[in-house]
Amino acid sequence: MSGKKTAIITGASGGIGAGLVEGFLGEGYNVVATSGHANRAFTASGSLVLLDGDIGQQQTATDAVEAAINNFGTIDVLVNNAGIFLTKPFTDFTAADFGALVSTNLLGFFYITQRTVKEMLKQKSGCVVSITAALADRPIAGENGSISMITKGGLNSATENLAIEYAKDGIRFNAVAPGEVDTPMHSNGPNDSTLQPAKKRATVKDIVDAVLYLAQAGHVSGEILHVDGGAPARRW
Repeated sequence: MSGKKTAIITGASGGIGAGLVEGFLGEGYNVVATSGHANRAFTASGSLVLLDGDIGQQQTATDAVEAAINNFGTIDVLVNNAGIFLTKPFTDFTAADFGALVSTNLLGFFYITQRTVKEMLKQKSGCVVSITAALADRPIAGENGSISMITKGGLNSATENLAIEYAKDGIRFNAVAPGEVDTPMHSNGPNDSTLQPAKKRATVKDIVDAVLYLAQAGHVSGEILHVDGGAPARRW
């Protein structure tokens, strides 16, 4: 077994997820990267295991955790990055929208986090970082994502509660709550943003840096780290 630390990263096929894989590999971690579709951005190696699977299915969580333990021996960090984000007027959301958001954002978090925590309890150490959204507690007029924010806000609340529940077990829980990020999701628009005071989107590196900080900050737990360029001032 490797003596290096190991991270599981979900939603790793592109955007923030791909940046996270590169970031953790660059910091010397072993990485198990999961995604819903074949990940051609990376090539599996002695330090990187690639897995395909729907994060909303329990088997995907089982496969990822077993891959980490069988290949590397421990799980030191779990990054819950997989997620979907829908915006539309509240009255236009459908039951299918609700189900998709719950499956990916909530069940995806539940299955793999629960399975990972069981392993971290054996080690008496570990760190879970979830990618949520600044809009969950810092809404902006015109950004109509109320049902999406039921899930993202739920993850923030779960993070704070789990930080207390497992504090004595050496397991930390934190979240990164991005504002607008310059990813393929926004590739058709200009890089400037009217939703953040700096008038520009965060970069993928900004989000990766925040996650890496939380992964390594041994006395930080229960924090929701907003990466939204100062948007909470709301008077800009």
